[in-house]
Amino acid sequence: MTHLSGPPQATPRGAVPLCGQSGPDTLADTAMGVGLKSAHIVELRTHPGPVSWVEVHAENAMQAGGPRRHALEAVRRDHPMSVHGVGLSLGGAEGLDRSHLARLRRVVDRYQPALVSEHLAWCGTRGAYLNDLLPLPYTDEALDLVSRHVDQTQEALGRPILVENPSRYLAFVEADYDEPAFLSALVRRTGCGLLLDVNNIVVSAHNLSFDPLAYLDALPLATVGEIHVAGHAVRAVDGVEIRIDDHGSPAPDEVLALYTETLRRAGPRPTLLERDTNIPPWAELVAEAGRVSALLTAAATDRAAGIAED
Repeated sequence: MTHLSGPPQATPRGAVPLCGQSGPDTLADTAMGVGLKSAHIVELRTHPGPVSWVEVHAENAMQAGGPRRHALEAVRRDHPMSVHGVGLSLGGAEGLDRSHLARLRRVVDRYQPALVSEHLAWCGTRGAYLNDLLPLPYTDEALDLVSRHVDQTQEALGRPILVENPSRYLAFVEADYDEPAFLSALVRRTGCGLLLDVNNIVVSAHNLSFDPLAYLDALPLATVGEIHVAGHAVRAVDGVEIRIDDHGSPAPDEVLALYTETLRRAGPRPTLLERDTNIPPWAELVAEAGRVSALLTAAATDRAAGIAED
């Protein structure tokens, strides 16, 4: 049986202390960010353009000292930061790695990020890290497991986290929920927020043949604390077109169109431009961030005008 119910009563965004006035510890709803790369640190600090905040992968910030920690501390003095985990394995069947969670807590304490997020995925088994974000079935058992792990993470960190929707390539035979219903139930149970990756929606919608707008309709959009925008690859396998979430190119028009529609429905949210392969020079990345930022600013202006008319 698959639950296809609409979104639950949304948790007020104020319950997740993510946004507000710009500053070293907070993000405005119109704040534009990029994933931090070592090659870009100097230019970020001297020519930030529209980029006002940065995302750091938690596992790349766990060093006790050394040049990377000093560089991150220097960036953090100038810019708000988000910490985005890729290795906590919220969907892992064997429970959270307590030592990894402790290291994550030290990263959060050290850098005091405006946002902390993780993936709806699993990535390890029997102490082995698999270097991938693997899917989980949307069953009652999985919901109990992920909810418990989110609760444990939030308790350890002393703050709410955001959980990111995955990119998917295959559907499980057995499911008690579709993805929006699973995420809605997770938010309801744990009080976490959502990190909405619109590129992942486009990728999954093509691969699994669902309507991305219906997907948005079924989510509790008031609980979205951050949006990711990225590009993806298109491949043909045995005559079938597959979309691959590789963050290796500028966001295509269909991703930007879905992003614009998300902003129209949810209002502006802090937005991150992801680029993790085929890293461009800083000037090219800033130019793309500027295009996304213009959409974000326009949505905020339209939203303000609509409120004023009411």
